[in-house]
Amino acid sequence: MHHEPVMLNEVITLIKSHSSHAKILDGTLGLGGYSEAFLQNFPESFVLGIDRDTQAINFSRERLQDYSSRFQALHKNFGSLDEIPDINNFDVYVFDLGVSNMQLSLPERGFSFQNDGKLDMRMNPDDENLLTAAEVLKTCDEKTLTKIFRDYGEERFANLIASAIKRAKYPIETTSDLVKLIRETLPQPVQRKMGSHPARRVFQALRIYVNNETGELENLLETLPKVAHKEALIIFVSYHSLEDRLVKLSFREWQKNNKGKILTRHPITPSDEEIRRNYKSRSGKLRAFCLIMD
Repeated sequence: MHHEPVMLNEVITLIKSHSSHAKILDGTLGLGGYSEAFLQNFPESFVLGIDRDTQAINFSRERLQDYSSRFQALHKNFGSLDEIPDINNFDVYVFDLGVSNMQLSLPERGFSFQNDGKLDMRMNPDDENLLTAAEVLKTCDEKTLTKIFRDYGEERFANLIASAIKRAKYPIETTSDLVKLIRETLPQPVQRKMGSHPARRVFQALRIYVNNETGELENLLETLPKVAHKEALIIFVSYHSLEDRLVKLSFREWQKNNKGKILTRHPITPSDEEIRRNYKSRSGKLRAFCLIMD
């Protein structure tokens, strides 16, 4: 299983300009791509990787076992950053807000519209308080589903798809069930004009809703300047406009309140060469901020 970290060179360059002896928090550990690069590029660094996904934690611990003296993995959600021991002792905080290849490539996780599997989408499948995507479709009314698809997926045909889901004559329990319904619902001319898979926006919206991704990111952005080390470098890599907007507005607010300085006037985006090498990076936007002492 392979995952190529997005804009890794740009992230490494920012960290090098800040500190070569950094204590780094990898706030979205995933498959450990960023953490491995940090450990290799900064031989005096210590890296703590956190993730809400227990499968990701176990995979990364095994992958990075050779660095056990300088690496630790912790099963935590970045939305609860203040629960992490010594959270104010890190020099660098990095958050890659994308979905990991593990989640996308395992059909049973239900994240991918390209693989058939149960419609789950929970980033922490051990959390019994989270509804699966299938349960969301079953229990939410048409108005609520429309709002989910519109707000979190920016889906133009949110109401049409929501209505079709509630009128469906077969249970929607798998990713293939949902893809089939969307293909049957959207007019063919519309699908032909789409530059991407017709189910992409609905899957994105369901994933964000199931995992309360917007709420967790808002919690993180509210907590981070309060608990982070006061000369820390903060880096975010986001992949859709909802996330990027929250990060951008928070950085502006932090700077306005004299918390530090925005280092990226405009977001950094992947090079053409990186996009050719890793097409999934195409929507990535990197923003960086440096806190200052009170």
